[in-house]
Amino acid sequence: MPTRHLKAKDESERSSLEVGTPLTARVLLAAPPLRREFFNRDAVTVGRELLGKLLIRRDGRRLLAGRIVEDEAYLGALDPAAHAYSGRTLRNAVLFGPAGHAYVYFIYGNYYCTNVTCMPEGDAGCVLLRAIEPVLGLDAMIQARGLESSSQTGISQIRLISSGPGRMSEALGITRARDNGKDLTERRSDLWIAADGYRPERVIETPRIGITKAVQEPWRFVIAGNRFVSGKRGS
Repeated sequence: MPTRHLKAKDESERSSLEVGTPLTARVLLAAPPLRREFFNRDAVTVGRELLGKLLIRRDGRRLLAGRIVEDEAYLGALDPAAHAYSGRTLRNAVLFGPAGHAYVYFIYGNYYCTNVTCMPEGDAGCVLLRAIEPVLGLDAMIQARGLESSSQTGISQIRLISSGPGRMSEALGITRARDNGKDLTERRSDLWIAADGYRPERVIETPRIGITKAVQEPWRFVIAGNRFVSGKRGS
């Protein structure tokens, strides 16, 4: 299926930041999380509009942050590729609401995938966060990933920091034990999503990748040309 180019849509969101504000730790700590209402919509809409938002981790006295550049929408009971397709279980209970919570699962015995829940409570849906572009705490992310220092990290290696859901989760120290069920709209949380007014110039919509069911659905969204996007980035 060919890719489709989309314009990023405006949405009501709470933000104390202006476009172009330098993203220092002080500024990000003051950035309020997105409202629950932002996530309390269908996952496809949320997936498109999450691009460009900031995923922020407070780790003790350190702050790590990255701009979301790739994600995928999953529609619960309507989507054979979704974890909630066969119904509610202890493992996937977070998906059934409320919206705006982290759903973290372990896959292939090797890495974690980070999702944010969508839809009204009781109606499962989520967006899988597939990649971020680091904006703060680069050296800490490199260390968490077991890579070389930033002074030694070349262009060919830089995508290894947070390109792909497993790398992204590891870079931010996200695990199921630590973060599953965490409220990403709560200011007191150590993991949240905020906005700084940034709007992607061009968004590409493609079929989702790494799945074997409902592969035709164009519910993967990427910021065109961003070097941290996993798989085929498009142009």
